Amino acid sequence: MEANSELKSILNPEKTVLLIWDVQNMLVSNIFNQDEFLENLKKVISFAREKGIQIIFSKITPLPEKFESPVRKYMMKNRPRLGQVPNALDLAVEPLPDEMVIPKNTASMFIGTNFEQILRNAGITTIAFTGIATEMGIESSARDASNRGFFPVIITDAVSSRNKEAHDRSLENLKNLMILLSSDEIISLWK
Repeated sequence: MEANSELKSILNPEKTVLLIWDVQNMLVSNIFNQDEFLENLKKVISFAREKGIQIIFSKITPLPEKFESPVRKYMMKNRPRLGQVPNALDLAVEPLPDEMVIPKNTASMFIGTNFEQILRNAGITTIAFTGIATEMGIESSARDASNRGFFPVIITDAVSSRNKEAHDRSLENLKNLMILLSSDEIISLWK
């Protein structure tokens, strides 16, 4: 019971933000568990909105090719450029007018954005992570959050990837470093 009380304190709705990481059409269309992911994500978003939990969306915003990192160009050379797929960059879940959409162009929410300043200004101590891809931006940003003194909480059935093995391996890596909860578990703690 004590652990449950401590988790409720960590997940205090007034001190928690729900981050919807890169839930864009191109990425959603390529994940291994699209229907389950979207169902759980929408359930968590709906409940967070009911509880007044702030929601922030991230959105991949590629740099013009001339200014793109050579490392990123090399790693992505065999993948289609996001701008080449119709509506690829559109968010698959529509934010409400009072929900922020933060453009970013790295695999960390903390690099090249004002995300940390926004959280600190609002007194946020916990970031609940959802989105795509678990082993890339979710893990990278969650580790950065922890290193900056925020509680990262991964909602395990509301994160995904195009690569199930990489997704599972990432969750396995993170389970001893941060809080992992299912959508039902986090909703229960928010009630």
